[in-house]
Order: sequence, then structure tokens, then C-alpha cells
Amino acid sequence: MNDTSAVVIRRAQEPDIERLIDLLRLGTLRPDQEDPDDRDLYARALAEISAAPHNELLVAERDGQVIGTCQVFGVRQFHHRGGLCAEIEGVHVHPDFRGGGIGSALIAHAVEIARTWGCYRVQLTSNKVRTDAHRFYQRLGFTATHEGFKLPLR
Repeated sequence: MNDTSAVVIRRAQEPDIERLIDLLRLGTLRPDQEDPDDRDLYARALAEISAAPHNELLVAERDGQVIGTCQVFGVRQFHHRGGLCAEIEGVHVHPDFRGGGIGSALIAHAVEIARTWGCYRVQLTSNKVRTDAHRFYQRLGFTATHEGFKLPLR
């Protein structure tokens, strides 16, 4: 069912932190990556995100319950005539609500935010093993144009 009429997409707030940590833990490929005991670290991150220009942590809420999240942020580029490029990160929808249009609504909202910021492009990355996610992003109009590389620092 893709009825998202009862879904509200808004900026994350401090009371959402526990639920957001749960969503991250349900969606991660590395179970030890997120730790609900580190709430203060998440609270500091949320405060910094909320205070920064061109940076929003979004939640999808239905009936008062946070069921999805993503972050969108803009990075000023020197190329593209000093353009602003938006990046979408951390897209997570609770497993009980996947396939119901929540992820699509989150992405559409993030893309609209990027448009209002005047971004020339929206980009995202997805782990190579997440083939279902790749099909999802392609259905939304994203194309796999580059190969990504990462260098872990810790």
C-alpha cells in the first residue's frame, strides 16, 4: 500500500533520537555500528546538524511514530561555478513500513529541499550489496554514473 497521505515529513527533533537510533540499527549492515547508550553523541550531532546551513535530518512520521529518516545536506563546490551540490545519506525506513511509499516520500522531500537551496545536483551512495535499494533509487530517477571509493579513518 502506497498511501502516504497520513505521513508527515519534518525535521528531526531531540525527542526523536531513541527512535532514530533504532531505525539506524535496524538498517545497518554492521550491527555494532550504532549504540543507543551513546545518546549524548547523537544529541550533539543532531544539534550541530540543526544549526548548520544546508543540512537537515528528516523524519517520516505516521500516527505520532517515527518510521523513516534521511539526511540531506548541501556542499559548496568550487567547480560548477561554485554551485551547491546536495547529498542524501542515511535513508532508513522501519522494516514494517518498507514498500509503502515512505522512502519515496522522504527522498522526494529531500530533493525538494535541495531545489529550494538552488542545488545543481542531488547525489547519494548505496552499498554495493544493497541491490534492492539500487532498484529503488533507479525507480526514483537516480542513475549510477560513478564508482565510489571510501577510505576508513578509524
